[in-house]
Amino acid sequence: MASKKTPPQRASTAPVTAERAGRLYRLLRLLGRKPQPRDELAATLGLGVRGFYRDLEALRTAEIEVLLRAGKYILVGQLTSAIARLPFPDPGLTLGEATQLARGRSKAHRKLKQQLRHITRG
Repeated sequence: MASKKTPPQRASTAPVTAERAGRLYRLLRLLGRKPQPRDELAATLGLGVRGFYRDLEALRTAEIEVLLRAGKYILVGQLTSAIARLPFPDPGLTLGEATQLARGRSKAHRKLKQQLRHITRG
């Protein structure tokens, strides 16, 4: 019997709050429109310099490439692909709800099933 190989998992992203997830989403939308300087982005998002750099690091941890060129930040790649990589806040599901959502065959279902196995094997 041949064993199935599972595709390599992407590095997991750090958990985020709903507020931060929304801010990261807005940051990507802004960068998707046009390159912009840090001061404009931070002001629009209501962030200080340190907060801006923390959010930029969160994007990079999620493997979303953002570059600084000529004093402006630029999103590398497609906006839709970047949005799909954003971390999602903990939805506060019960174990039963998560089990119900894990029924299916998509990559997302498999990922949720794997997490459930990790939780329930102890």
